[in-house]
Amino acid sequence: MSVFKSALTPETAEGLQYHIHLKPGDVPRYVLLPGDPGRVPLIASYWDEGRKISEHRGYVCYVGKYRGVGLAAMSTGIGGPSTAIAVEELLRVGADTFIRVGTTGALQEYVRLGDVVISTAAVRFDGVSRIYVDPEYPAVASYDVLLALIEAAEILGVRYHVGITASSDSFYVGQGRPGFKGYLPDRWRGIEVKLKELNVLNFEMEASTIFTLANIYGARAGAVCAAIANRVTNEFDPHAGITEAIKVANEAVRILYEWDELLRSSGKRYLSFSVLRSVLRR
Repeated sequence: MSVFKSALTPETAEGLQYHIHLKPGDVPRYVLLPGDPGRVPLIASYWDEGRKISEHRGYVCYVGKYRGVGLAAMSTGIGGPSTAIAVEELLRVGADTFIRVGTTGALQEYVRLGDVVISTAAVRFDGVSRIYVDPEYPAVASYDVLLALIEAAEILGVRYHVGITASSDSFYVGQGRPGFKGYLPDRWRGIEVKLKELNVLNFEMEASTIFTLANIYGARAGAVCAAIANRVTNEFDPHAGITEAIKVANEAVRILYEWDELLRSSGKRYLSFSVLRSVLRR
């Protein structure tokens, strides 16, 4: 039976985390974060090798290798609160690079079902990030993770879009869908139309939390989501594009690893095209 340090520090002497049941050394630095626990083994099925190492309170974690690069995938559950727990505890066990791999509803007509959306930033309609920091603080993706996701989509020939995402802890009312018996407060009535006018690409539920926490803690984060719905055309297909989003996320980890190694060998801290050119000329 695990003995935890205290109510203030819910981990064991070995660093085993209360919710995710992982300890330092269990996962590499790169972690893919789907919401759905059932999507974790699907992600791992595209790896060279993979195995489940933990399953506790809905947090399912696999570790393995993709094209020789060590990585992990762990479910976050739905919405910001459970996602924040996942990121907090993964940081404590040594992860520092997170890519959300999820599904989303498009807010622009030109985003077709099955396309993937790569987020540059997220509108913070979630509740948990407001606990961490004032609403003026931006929820932005890490630029190198963003570039790696774009590069991966290009390499794989996946149809993709890049832009701002909106994140809400609410699937129904908070995304402008009527609640039970048609309940819909004025604030959220037509929110999808307002966001469309602001050139926001999509609605989902976790990116803003991941981006905010990653930036506060000096980690890295990105997000790639499959468009399974379009709020303009009112289409819905729960399976559209999921395979493509997974492939892009896996390939982005390989690309990030290569870039990270180039930076390490060159002594540079920040990725740029001139740095890449100078290293590749050697």
